[in-house]
Amino acid sequence: MANFSKSQVPQFSVEVYQNAFLPEGGREVNAIVTVTSTGGGTTGGIPLADAAPAYGAGQGPGAAVVLMVDCSGSMDYPPTKMRNARDATAAAIDTLREGTQFAVVAGTHVAKDVYPGNGRLAIADAQTKAQAKQALRKLSAGGGTAIGTWLLLADRLLNSADVAIRHGILLTDGRNEHESPEDLRAALDSCAGRFTCDARGVGTDWEVKEVTGVAAALLGTADIVADPSGLAADFTRMMENAMGKEVADVSLRLWTPVGVEIRFVKQVAPTVADLTARRTEANARAGDYPTGSWGDESRDYHVCVLVPEAGIGQEMLAARVSLILPDPSGAGTPQTLSQGLVRAVWTDDMVASTSINPQVAHYTGQAELAQVIQQGLDARKSGDFDGATAKLGRAVQLASASGNQDTAKLLSKVVDVVDAATGTVRLKAKVAEADEMTLETRSTKTVRVKK
Repeated sequence: MANFSKSQVPQFSVEVYQNAFLPEGGREVNAIVTVTSTGGGTTGGIPLADAAPAYGAGQGPGAAVVLMVDCSGSMDYPPTKMRNARDATAAAIDTLREGTQFAVVAGTHVAKDVYPGNGRLAIADAQTKAQAKQALRKLSAGGGTAIGTWLLLADRLLNSADVAIRHGILLTDGRNEHESPEDLRAALDSCAGRFTCDARGVGTDWEVKEVTGVAAALLGTADIVADPSGLAADFTRMMENAMGKEVADVSLRLWTPVGVEIRFVKQVAPTVADLTARRTEANARAGDYPTGSWGDESRDYHVCVLVPEAGIGQEMLAARVSLILPDPSGAGTPQTLSQGLVRAVWTDDMVASTSINPQVAHYTGQAELAQVIQQGLDARKSGDFDGATAKLGRAVQLASASGNQDTAKLLSKVVDVVDAATGTVRLKAKVAEADEMTLETRSTKTVRVKK
């Protein structure tokens, strides 16, 4: 991993939003932690217009990108799909920053590095970009789908680069039918923490949980491109976002005093992602949760802990949240980029202790929204139409109350909304497969609370 000077690392800030007051005997403490990174050049996630770039034009931290293109037989149906995939990959290559190391992998039931080949990475310039696009023209569809093999080859290629940012972009149009779910899970476990990866499903013949599972494990984004003609624009945006990343391997470190239990740690904006099980122990009282790569952006995290019971008037530090950048050599002391405190204060003031912080309330609802959409769609697929109606009705109610208009629009393609405020809906008799898959794929996208 390449080193950064202090001036190169974007500036991080941590803000904590919570109601610290608990009633006598109260134990659960909730806080929303907003992490903001500025000074990275191009935007990633939620843009910050006033951020000053840390690099001049065409500069940036060392980066390596591997583009994994599905070349299985199904990519020939219709034939325009393969052509659109080649064009999209070419557009992404055009977006590479000069000096970025890159490779193109053709994925079937095996993985092949088609450019530059022989287990190497090319360095992006006018000549290598032209050569890569020439290699793309030779790609043809044929064979099966084994996504784990694509990821493992990408990992080997990316690991050969001494760079700060390692990133993959994966495109598939079909189900992972030529390796077992256990093989894919083993590949994801092997690659986790080594590179980030954005995953895209094109058309409607792929499995949503496979694509979103890849993105979740590798801290990237997942989406559907139902119409292959939209691939080039989507790939360009993905690559622009990847080129905007300035620092990798940032961890959210949670320190807790003796007696405090951690219930969960979740990212809640711009998407919901449960990080609780991804903790690695830093020391006896602290653990690290991976957040991946950062550019100019802001993300929100929900931290929930259980503190020991205490009497009225008592106060304690419930948790300390820090942003940690590891020493690249692995030998030195990690750099603390910023930190915030989560407090607990016991009071007999009922108004104070029963008030729910607006940020906590908002994101609790957004997390529930993602959950009930998944439950509702699963119920619909299994034929439990009453259960599906109840869950998707609750989703409509939550989307309406929180102002999540994008999700509300997606829900309206699956249910007829009678009354959004009460969550009264009817399941549509016919739903386009693309609409259902879009709702499922984008169910974890959230809107930010108005602070």
